[in-house]
Amino acid sequence: MLPRLAAFAILLVLGLADRVDAQPRRGPVVVSPDVNADRRVTFRLLAPKADAVSVFSSDLPGAMQPQALKRGDEGVWELTIGPVEPGTYRYLFNLDGVLLCDPRNQFGSESNGNPWSVVTVPGSDFMDVKDVPHGAVAQVTYRSGVLDRTRRMHVYTPPGYESNAEKYPVFYLLHGAGDSDDSWTSVGRANVILDNLIAAKKAKPMIVVMPMGHTGPFSFIMPTAPGRGGVGNAKFEDEFAKDIVPHIEKNYRVQAGRPNRAIAGLSMGGAQTLDIAFAHPHDYSAIGVFSSGLIFRSTADWEKDRKETLSDPAVKDGLKVFWLATGKDDFLIARSRDTVSFFEKNGFKPTFKETTGGHTWINWQKYLHEFAPLLFQ
Repeated sequence: MLPRLAAFAILLVLGLADRVDAQPRRGPVVVSPDVNADRRVTFRLLAPKADAVSVFSSDLPGAMQPQALKRGDEGVWELTIGPVEPGTYRYLFNLDGVLLCDPRNQFGSESNGNPWSVVTVPGSDFMDVKDVPHGAVAQVTYRSGVLDRTRRMHVYTPPGYESNAEKYPVFYLLHGAGDSDDSWTSVGRANVILDNLIAAKKAKPMIVVMPMGHTGPFSFIMPTAPGRGGVGNAKFEDEFAKDIVPHIEKNYRVQAGRPNRAIAGLSMGGAQTLDIAFAHPHDYSAIGVFSSGLIFRSTADWEKDRKETLSDPAVKDGLKVFWLATGKDDFLIARSRDTVSFFEKNGFKPTFKETTGGHTWINWQKYLHEFAPLLFQ
């Protein structure tokens, strides 16, 4: 390539020199997000022509309400927040009313409605990447007969799966409203959490299946009629039983039978977990409900529909783990408490933890870390 001066001379001869200065100049290269040693996080955006820039997060402390960035030299906008608790968080920029991912950040996360940028603040022993054997996460495409279309799920296989012939227990892990099958790994750190637990011999090696819980357009409108799917999840429970589970059991080396199957979910996924588990009461030995409960229908309707299952001693005897956790600041804490009372009234013995915090990924990461070691023991 010709040096700039030589190129300019040629353009001058051709009468095109005036076009050189017309070319857009590249601004300064910015680093964003910039995670400092003291766990403060700095966000930067190069936007010389912007009038206002802010950052928003669904669960990053200090940015759960939009926070304005300050314009600096050469049109670089900047904001520092923290110190931030170790974890992985989603965020977006708002540039003059337009939401966008951080163009300087290669790490992202999918939700049901839009992509997010993610930032990881290190310092958490249980979900930092360590020098241990790592499992694999695959994006799996399958045909849903129930929905009559192609669908996707994420599947974690434990370290060594590709090089041996062993069979493994299966843990089905469901996401919340507005999220996707990508969420539990891209922001939830499920694969890293499992890698570390398995390496420390605190959890059994297992296959983790993370399906897409939404089946249609996302909506915050909850249904009132029994049997109606909510928040764009109609027919998911049917698809789960007829398409997802059979696909896994056909294509992966799984151990059969109730003792080798577990299911858990957060928020919407927690409600789906209860619906699935009690519609198939002899299929799951462990149930986990994170920041959720019986949220789609009243307990009276639920009890009426599941009366025989709730009174069956074999259902209770085979349920080795029934674990719920919700933060005290979570908007679903009252529903979680009501759900625990409902099952206790019907002779079950759920474990319920009221933790600090609210309806955020930092809690769900912790809940998974605590729940997974209880499985398949």
